[in-house]
Amino acid sequence: MDLGTLAGVLAGTFLIMGSIMYGGGNASALKAFIDYPSMGIVIGGTIAALLINYPLPKVRDVLKVTMKVMSAHKLDLMPWYAIIVEVATVARRDGILALEDRLPKIDDAFLRKGLQMMVDGSAADAVQTILEKEIANMEERHLIGQSIWGAIGNFGPAFGMIGTLVGLVQMLQNMSDPSSIGAGMAVALITTFYGAVIANLFAIPIKGKLEQRSSEELALKRMLLLGIISIQAGDSPRIVGEKLLVYIPPADREKVTQKQS
Repeated sequence: MDLGTLAGVLAGTFLIMGSIMYGGGNASALKAFIDYPSMGIVIGGTIAALLINYPLPKVRDVLKVTMKVMSAHKLDLMPWYAIIVEVATVARRDGILALEDRLPKIDDAFLRKGLQMMVDGSAADAVQTILEKEIANMEERHLIGQSIWGAIGNFGPAFGMIGTLVGLVQMLQNMSDPSSIGAGMAVALITTFYGAVIANLFAIPIKGKLEQRSSEELALKRMLLLGIISIQAGDSPRIVGEKLLVYIPPADREKVTQKQS
C-alpha cells in the first residue's frame, strides 16, 4: 500500500476512534459503537446488493485489482519515455528486425506485444487497431472496478438507514419501558454510523484512487502506442521523442529539453 493511502486510512480511523473515546471519557466508550446485528445489516446487506448488481466473478476480480492498484506508487512516465526513444534509435540505426533481441528485456506486455507485431511485419493499421482494442478493454475493466466501489459507497449508507429504521421500529414496540428508549435509539443510529464510515472512509476514496491510477495507466498505454506507431512509420528518434513529450509532465519535460540541448 502506498504511503498516502496508508496514512489516510490510519488517520481517519484514529480520528474517529479518538473522538469516540474522548467524548465518552474512556476506552470503554468504544463498546457502545460495537453492535454485531448492525454490522450484519450494513456489511451483509451491502455484499448482498453487490452480488445482485454484479456477477460474482467481477466482484471477486475487482478485489484483486484493487489490492494491486492500491499498492502501486505514482506511475513515472520518464523511464518509459527513455525506453521508447532507445527503441526508436535501434530501429532507425539497425532496422526494425534488430528489435527482436530486445523484446524479452521489456517488462510491459503491451509494449512487447506491439513491438513483436511490428517485427513480424504486421500492417500499421492492424497494429494500431489491436493495441487500441487492448487499451479499450483495460479501460473497461478499470471502469467496472470503479463502479463497484462507487456502488459500495451508495449501498453502505442505504443499508445503514435500513438498519436505523429496523431499530426504530423495534424501539417503538417497547415504548412501555421508557428506560430502554435511549439505548434503543443509540443502537438504531449505529447502523447509519457504520454505513457512513464504509462509504466515506473506504469506498468513495478507494474509487477516487482507482480513477487516478486508471488515468495514469491509460496515459502510459497511449504514450506507448504513439511511440510504436511512430517507430513503425520510420520517424527519427528525435521526432518520436517530441511526439511523446505531450504525455510528460511539464517539470520533467523541461529536463528532457535541457538534456537534448
